[in-house]
Amino acid sequence: MDTKRKIRVLATKPGLDGHDRGIKVIANALMDAGMEVIYTGLRQSPEQIVETAIQEDTDVIALSILSGAHDFLFPKIMELLKGKGVDDILVIGGGIIPDEDIPSMKEIGIAEIFGPGTYTDDIVKYIENNLKR
Repeated sequence: MDTKRKIRVLATKPGLDGHDRGIKVIANALMDAGMEVIYTGLRQSPEQIVETAIQEDTDVIALSILSGAHDFLFPKIMELLKGKGVDDILVIGGGIIPDEDIPSMKEIGIAEIFGPGTYTDDIVKYIENNLKR
């Protein structure tokens, strides 16, 4: 019997973004890879995301955004995590994020940004190879 804990991923849509097809595809791929996925649904505040991640003891927060508010919401989430002393959660982002914004997202602690057309296997491998636990 394998007693190794499954990787726990919080898949979430911050802000007012109402498009969830992509995050649902990612969530299914992560589950198919043997990960446990908690999907919060649409329109989550940064505070809700951080509290859920802590309560659910997640290893990964997967943020998906198409609204263009990544430059406000992603830093706010990272600020809240830091404020709560959480530094062991791998935070990744995806969606429509301009290439010129990716360096600043990584500077604030977003580990990786996955854009349109990314293979789900690449996301699974990235998570498996970069967990902080």
